[in-house]
Amino acid sequence: MPQPVLLIGAGRAAHGGYPLARIAAVRPVVLVDASAPGWARPYLSGHLAADPARESETAEAVARYAARHPVAGVLSWSREHLAVTARITGRLGLPGLPYETAAACADPAAARALLVRHRVPQAKPDDPEGPLVSAETVVLDDEVRIAALTRTTSLRHSVHAHDGLLHNPFLRQTVERTVRALGLTHTVAHVGLRLTERGPSVTGVAPHLPGELIPWLVERATGVDLVGAAVALACGAVVEVTPTRQRAAAIRFAHASRRVSRMYWVVEGEDALECERALDAA
Repeated sequence: MPQPVLLIGAGRAAHGGYPLARIAAVRPVVLVDASAPGWARPYLSGHLAADPARESETAEAVARYAARHPVAGVLSWSREHLAVTARITGRLGLPGLPYETAAACADPAAARALLVRHRVPQAKPDDPEGPLVSAETVVLDDEVRIAALTRTTSLRHSVHAHDGLLHNPFLRQTVERTVRALGLTHTVAHVGLRLTERGPSVTGVAPHLPGELIPWLVERATGVDLVGAAVALACGAVVEVTPTRQRAAAIRFAHASRRVSRMYWVVEGEDALECERALDAA
C-alpha cells in the first residue's frame, strides 16, 4: 500500500470534496484536524486529532505520528494552515514551502510588502475596472509553469485551453516575478490578477490548490490534474503538467435557499463561447 499523505485541516465540503476524493483514489489520506467532518470520512484512512490552529502542539503530534508511521507528504488547501504545514514539512524533511514563505503568504499584509519590495505590480482599490483572471500555476524547483488561466466574474469561472492570454509575455512575467518575490517552491499556486491598461496587476496569491471547483475546470478543459500535481509535489514525485485536452469548461454559481448556501451549474465544450451560452441557458 502507498504511504499516506497528511492533510492539514479539512476545510469546507464545497472546497475539499473533489480534491480529497481524487487524492484518496491514489494514496491513503490521514486528516490532521480537531475533528473529521462527516463529508470527509469516506475518503480518509485515518484521523489524527489535533487542532492546526495550535501550531506547536500540532507539529509535535504529527512528529510523534510520523515516528511510528511512514508519511509520503503533507499538504493543506487552507491559507490559515500554511504556517503549521510548513513547520511540519520542515521538521519531517519533506518537500514544501519554507516556513518564512508560508508565514508571509498567510498574512496578506506581509505578502503585499514582499511584492512591493520586489516591485511586482499590485491592483489598488482605485484601479479602473478590468477583467479578473487567475493563473493556476505549478512551481517546481526552478521552473514556473502556468497550467491554465481561469477567467472570473462574481458568479462564474471559466477555463479555456486556447486562452490567448496564456501567450501574453507581460502576464507570464508578472506571475513569475510574483512566485520569485514570495519565495514559492514545490507548490500549486493560484495567482489572482486584474488586467488593467497598465498591464496585469496582482490581486492576491494562494500557494495551495484553489477552491470553487477550479481544479475540476482545469482538468476538464486541459487535462492537467492540479490535484495530482499538488500530491506529487508534496511527496517529491515527478510532476506531469502537459496538457492533453483542448476544450473549455465553466461553472456558474447561484445563491439558493437557507438550507443550501450555494448552487452551481458546470458545463464543458469545444470553446469558451459554447460554454458561456450553455451557462446563460442553464
